[in-house]
Formats: sequence, C-alpha cells, structure tokens
Amino acid sequence: MRRLLARPDAAALLGAAVVWAVFAVVGGAPFRSLDGTAAFLNAAAPLGILAVAVALLMIAGEFDLSVGSMIGLASMCLMVLTVHAGWPLLPAVAATVALSLLLGLGNGLLVVKTGLPSFIVTLGTLFVFRGLAIAGTRALTGRTQLGGLDDVAGFGWARLLFGSTPVGPFRVEVLWWLASAAVGAWILQRTRWGNWVFAAGGAPDAARNLGVPVRRVKVALFMTTALAACLVAILQAVRFTGADALRGELQEFRAIIAVVIGGTLLTGGYGSVAGAVVGALVFGMVRQGIVITGVDADWFQVFLGGVLVAAVVFNDWVRRRAVVA
Repeated sequence: MRRLLARPDAAALLGAAVVWAVFAVVGGAPFRSLDGTAAFLNAAAPLGILAVAVALLMIAGEFDLSVGSMIGLASMCLMVLTVHAGWPLLPAVAATVALSLLLGLGNGLLVVKTGLPSFIVTLGTLFVFRGLAIAGTRALTGRTQLGGLDDVAGFGWARLLFGSTPVGPFRVEVLWWLASAAVGAWILQRTRWGNWVFAAGGAPDAARNLGVPVRRVKVALFMTTALAACLVAILQAVRFTGADALRGELQEFRAIIAVVIGGTLLTGGYGSVAGAVVGALVFGMVRQGIVITGVDADWFQVFLGGVLVAAVVFNDWVRRRAVVA
C-alpha cells in the first residue's frame, strides 16, 4: 500500500475515478457510452500531448508558458506557407517543425545561459510568439484567420495521419496522445536520460557534480515542449482545414493544470508521465461531462479551478499518508 500511495499518479488515479463516477451518475448513459467515452478522450487528446512534454520539463524543474502561443504561431506558419505562399504540404510541415524546434531551442538557451527563471523567460516569449502570429500573419496576408488547407497538394496523406478517425468515433489525435505518452514514459522510467531529468529537477547542483549535463537536458526538454505544441498545431490545422492566430490561447495554463493534477510538483524532481495523462483525462471528462449534463459551459473554468485546488490538496494528503504508512 505504501508503494502504491508513493506513486506520483496515485492521487490522480483516485481523483479521476471519482470524477468519472460523478459524471457517470449525473450524465447517465450518454456519458458512459462508447460515443461519450470517445468525446472526452478526443477533448483530452490535444491537451494530453502537450501535458506529456510539459510534465517532463516540470520534473526537470522548469516551466514553459509559451506552448499555447507556439500552437498559434506554428499553425499560422503552416497556413501561410501552404495557402498563401503555395508550398506543398510536406515541405511546409517540415519547415513548421524546424521553426518550432528553433524557437524551443531559443527558450532553452535563454533560460540556461541567463540563469533567469523559466517562468519569466517563457512568459516573455509567450507574448512574442503570439504577437508574431498576429502581426506577422496580418502583415503577410491581411488576416489573422486562414482556411483552405484542404485544397493544398498533399492534403490527403495529411488528413490520414493528422485528421482521420481510424477507430470508430476516436480521432487520430488520441493515437498520437497514446504514442507520445508511451515514448515519454519509456524515456522517463527506462533510460539514463530519464534519470537525468529527475536529477536536473531534484538536485541540479549535485547532478552537475556527478557529471549530469543539466543544461543540455533542459534545453532538449524545451525543444520537446515546442515539438509537442507544433504537433498539436498541425493536428488542429488539418482537422479544421485552417488556423487562427489566437489558437492555443490559455493552453499553457491548462497543460500545467493537467500536470499538477497528475501529481507533479511545481518545485521539480517528482512526477510522472502517467499522472499527466490522467490529468488531461480529468480535463476531458470535466469538459464533456458539463456538456452532457446540460450545465452552462460558462461554469467550465470554475469546475477546472476547483478540480485543480482539490487535486493539489488531495495529492499532498496522499503523499503525507505514504510517508506515515
């Protein structure tokens, strides 16, 4: 029992079970059905992809508040290159991925070279990236919303990879989420790199003395969060055949909420990918549960904030019980 309670995701799993049970009773058969399950998994998937990368970064003791605006910038980059400049989809996707990795590299280097808190650095780049998405797109196209991606050469394979529903009502985003979670969990739990992530967040000075490349680890993780944001941007652009410069707004905070609900400490050195997955799942269940039960959607933020506070308190209580047991 003590080992079970000591898991970072133990409280999150219990909390998710409670949330599911509440909406299963209140929402009835529509929530419990296959379509209802697919609805909350589909809603959770984009956030879940982000949360996996954000969890790894937070375990290493850093934050990335720019991932939401990165979604908007990457999606507009893809649309400008394809719809406005006439690029085929494959090179446009490659260029968008390269830009995102470059921006993630910039975030990481700014943090490790200046020694400034990542919260402040990425808060600044949040506004820079959002401003570039809005002002840059308007300067090039005269608009901040672009559509028509389905008319671009190569859209067929893109829809298959990024916009299809390969298994019943479940969108392909769910498969991308599961794949990213599996890779993230394997890296964190089964590789030397995962040990470095925990060491970088738990005791960075001691880790450096032992030869752990703390700076390199953190820069790589900032690039990982940027790559996750880029993937979400591509998935959504293909799904909606267009993009908006404001897409991804507030997703950085929702990703952090999902990670914290999953048991990752804000101070670093403790957490799990599984917990981040469960945190995103709670987000999806709350969002879809509110819709199914007929509650005014304006209350969603209230529910989300309440779940966050309750999760932090519950996680702390479970950890204390694990120490005492």
